[in-house]
Amino acid sequence: MRVGTFVLAAQFPGQGPGEALHRAIRSAEVAEESGLDSVWLAEHHFVPYGVCPSAVTLAAQLLGRTRRIRVGTAVSVLPTQHPVALGEQAALLHLTSGGRFSLGVGRGGPWVDLEVFGGGLEAYEKGFPESLGLLLDWLREPRVAGRGERYGFREVAVVPRADELIGADGTAGSGPEVIVACTSRRTVELAADRGLPMLLGMHCGDEEKAEMVALWRSRALAAGHAPERVRGAGHVSAGVAQIADRTEDAVETLVKAMPGWLRQGLDAHVTVDGRHRVMRDPVGYAELLCGLHPVGTPELAAERLAVTAERTGITRFALLVEGSGDLVATEENVARLGTEVRPLLG
Repeated sequence: MRVGTFVLAAQFPGQGPGEALHRAIRSAEVAEESGLDSVWLAEHHFVPYGVCPSAVTLAAQLLGRTRRIRVGTAVSVLPTQHPVALGEQAALLHLTSGGRFSLGVGRGGPWVDLEVFGGGLEAYEKGFPESLGLLLDWLREPRVAGRGERYGFREVAVVPRADELIGADGTAGSGPEVIVACTSRRTVELAADRGLPMLLGMHCGDEEKAEMVALWRSRALAAGHAPERVRGAGHVSAGVAQIADRTEDAVETLVKAMPGWLRQGLDAHVTVDGRHRVMRDPVGYAELLCGLHPVGTPELAAERLAVTAERTGITRFALLVEGSGDLVATEENVARLGTEVRPLLG
């Protein structure tokens, strides 16, 4: 089982962006020191829910500060950026980090970001399959041309090639792994057709995640992917982790701190077309997350991760660890996740 952290660089009430980003960097450094497997970075624009606007840029910083841990994006939002530019950055990070970079991509939301960056609502509603296909071509082929509705350009050389990473045995490897954030049946099917693992959100329970994995598996087999590849797909389950000596203390920490951040951050989202949004109740959402995920003693946390793995077949986890909003508490939480919870999982 592989346990990692999920970093939003969340800006809590009364904090500035610099404080949130410093906490994000420190949590990643402590994750490596504590033996965790990975760090996954989110990106957002114009909202304090998360103040990292470029997951690949922060990934580059963390890859330079670490030596062992895997760093991934969760996710880079495709409708607001050019797939070729993202592919070039992904190849660069893959090659210069010795293969420690994972590229998670997603469709994002119908936010004003689409207006600012010029993609428009159509890029969100219809353009994701084309963008994903172009990105995958860039990471796999020596030359690529744009032949879609949104991206049209003459054939050009791919430089640098993502598959030119030289392994310890002197042989060339493959490009970075690509993971797709899935919240709908359509996206699950798209990921399965491509044979790409899924990132499943922290708002989902085990039953819903198991259903999505089953759909992905049947669709991937129907698309002709080998059974061994389907079995070892490498899906990632996002969640929340807060470790304490008593479960009630862990829950109290999150229920006190997270609603203020959620209310401030989620309320700041503006839709591109003025559509009505139904926002979750921040307190109820925090309580829901505490009930779904490894929030409690090390033993309870390990048990919940093991149960999720058994029910869903997912053995990779990206866990939000900054729910207290406090730097020292976050560092302690990450350290306990690595040194006390992870060893219990075997």
